[in-house]
Amino acid sequence: MLEPAVIILRLMQYAGAMALMGSSLFFIYALPSTGPGSAAEAPWTRRLLAGAGAVLALATLLWIVAQASVLAGSIAEGLKPEALGAVVTSMDLGKAGVLRAGVALLATIFAVMLRPTQASWIVAAALGTVATATFAWMGHGAATEGPGGVLHLVSDILHSWAGAVWIGALVAFALILRTRSPTPAGVVALHRALHGFSRIGTLLVAVLVATGLANSWFLVGVDRIDGLWTTPYGRLLSLKILLFVGMLGLAAANRFRLTPALALALDEPSRQGAALADLRRSIALETAAALGIVALVAWFGTLAPPAAM
Repeated sequence: MLEPAVIILRLMQYAGAMALMGSSLFFIYALPSTGPGSAAEAPWTRRLLAGAGAVLALATLLWIVAQASVLAGSIAEGLKPEALGAVVTSMDLGKAGVLRAGVALLATIFAVMLRPTQASWIVAAALGTVATATFAWMGHGAATEGPGGVLHLVSDILHSWAGAVWIGALVAFALILRTRSPTPAGVVALHRALHGFSRIGTLLVAVLVATGLANSWFLVGVDRIDGLWTTPYGRLLSLKILLFVGMLGLAAANRFRLTPALALALDEPSRQGAALADLRRSIALETAAALGIVALVAWFGTLAPPAAM
């Protein structure tokens, strides 16, 4: 009972932090700062960041309780000050959780109180970046000892950051595309946003591949490569890799086929409906694959990797 709760709360934390970091960065680099199509004029931007911060804060606090309960053997024991104190003061994952919850609460307050401007997006992105970095202490990233420990930790943080930028952008795209009949200015802004994201997309893929290989080196290892199909951790990791390949295919289609099709539709309004419908389907599939990856990470992050067996 407690183990599934821990996995669900890990998933909620990942989703909240990635939306907070990635979407706020998307508002900065992909959308105009003012005018039609800007993040400041979209009514959902503040709600998205406030909701992401609130989900992250609540899920983190509940996760700390769940971790204490797992260690203590029951929820009743886990709620005792002694058990909670042991997690948040003597365990790195607990200390990171406290920092993450505090940062998330600040982000929620700022999203509610600050006016929607570039400055507020920068604040939200900075807080989201800190929160996302703390995940390295929630999984295996900070557990490696010896000379490679720092390399593994840095690799894990970079992997989380790159994933957050990608997934946060997908969330923003999905919300932009939910409008069935966008204004001409909105379609132009969407096309510019797609181009803005494509400029960093190649870099994100490179970082994810490089850090993913580095993390696999530490957690699987060449001598335990068979663990990818003989252990629960390895099978879930293999499924994650397949979903990632699927995301790459969808992202390539968006960049090289659907975005150019939308560019042509800017001059031919009769084609905009079909172009937008194709983008909605593609973004929906890519977002579903991304959520599947995050769910898998939340799951296999609680399992022993092949290298530890």
